[in-house]
Formats: sequence, C-alpha cells, structure tokens
Amino acid sequence: MINLRATMQVDVVLLTKNSDHLLVKCLTSIYQNVPLKTLVVIDGFSTDRTLKILEKFNQKFGNVLLVQLDGSRAKARTEGIRHVSTEWFMFVDSDVILCKDWFKKVQGDLVDDVGAVWGLNVDVLPNVRDKRILKFQILIARQCFKLRGGTHDILILYKAVEGIQIPDQLHAYEDAYIMRWIRAHGYKTVVGNNVYCLHYKPPENWQLQNGIAQAIVEFKCGLLYSHMFEYTFFYPIFMLYWSLQLPLSGLRHV
Repeated sequence: MINLRATMQVDVVLLTKNSDHLLVKCLTSIYQNVPLKTLVVIDGFSTDRTLKILEKFNQKFGNVLLVQLDGSRAKARTEGIRHVSTEWFMFVDSDVILCKDWFKKVQGDLVDDVGAVWGLNVDVLPNVRDKRILKFQILIARQCFKLRGGTHDILILYKAVEGIQIPDQLHAYEDAYIMRWIRAHGYKTVVGNNVYCLHYKPPENWQLQNGIAQAIVEFKCGLLYSHMFEYTFFYPIFMLYWSLQLPLSGLRHV
C-alpha cells in the first residue's frame, strides 16, 4: 500500500467559470482535507466574484496558479494536467465540498496497480430529504462510474495520464476518455470506500433552458463522440432528479 501523506504533497486541478455560488466552501474543503502543493485553476474567463475569491486564497496561501482559457472542459482538463508537478494529483470540481479527511481516508484504496481513486459523488437535491432517494443516488453513482468514470473528486497517478490529449469536442464525457486512457495503460480505476463529495449544482443548472441545452450536450458527447450507448439508459433517472427541482427552481426563469 502507498502512503502518500508521508512522502509528498499533491496538486489539485480545479475548473472554474462563474463558480462563486460555492467556491469559498469548495476551496476551504480542499485546503482543509488535502496536502496541497499547488492549486491549478483553469478558469473560463469568469465575470462574477470567482477571480476575487481565488485572489483572496492566493494571498492567504500563496499557491494558486491561475490559467484563463476558452474552450471545452476537455481542453481545460488537458491544460490542467500540463501544469501538474506532483506524482499524484487531484481533479476537484468547483461545485463540490470534499468530505472530512478526504485524503487521509483514500490511503486505504491505494495499491500498486491503481491509477485513479474516485470519491463518491452525492448530488445534493435541495427539495428532497427522503433517505431512500439518497441511497438510490449512491447506488446509481457507483454504477455510473463503472461505465463512465467521474472527475468530481478524483486522485490520479500522473504517469497514468502523461501525454493525454483529450479531444476538444468533449465538453462532456471527457471523464470517460480519461478513465479509458488510464485503464488502457494498465491501471485500475476504483471508487473509494470511504471518500465522497457533496455536489451542489449551480442554481442556473435547474433552469429549463439550461437544462435542455445541457441535455443536448450530453447526448451529442455521449452518443456521437464517445459511443457510450449503455450509459444512456441512466438518462431517465437524471431527468427525474432534474424534474424534482424544476417546480421551485426552473420555472421561475422560463
């Protein structure tokens, strides 16, 4: 078993664009729960308070590297990997909060043939409190990772992705491309046993117009570019999650 905490720090690659709705809490959870060397931020030219928040954290910790870039999530992730300087690194989405002791807990999942460990992604549905739905979410999340992968909160061995060039058209399903690359190079990708993040989607995600636009991107990247036909069987479940929020969130902005 590999003990990363005893040997090194890790870089974290964070993609942002107008992420101020949760960014302070997200960054706080990173700094509290990861032995961070450099926070590599790939920003899509934010116009909200995102850059001001990043500057405050850089003033406090002095280890924020900001790169501004136009383009897809695939292009942003490829660029982020280019700036990694540590043996292991993390992708963390800007709309998640890491669980307590994330990095400490992940140690139990690290063995020699593992190239990536994903923390379970738990979508926070503001209008839903039923624990049965939460358990169902967790089950679906695990199954989705097996088919597609995930980048919400994932620890990756750098040499397992060294030289990767994710196709620029993948504004979605770039996670699937990364997982396929890692597995093709002889490493396992696993779901961590005790690590997770809470996923707070941006408020605009629940708007009807944005929901339709994102669905189109999902279908295009999933079917046309990635040929992940089996994964599309989960789409009705995702639409159910979205519809649970629509009465309180989406219809206000139609």
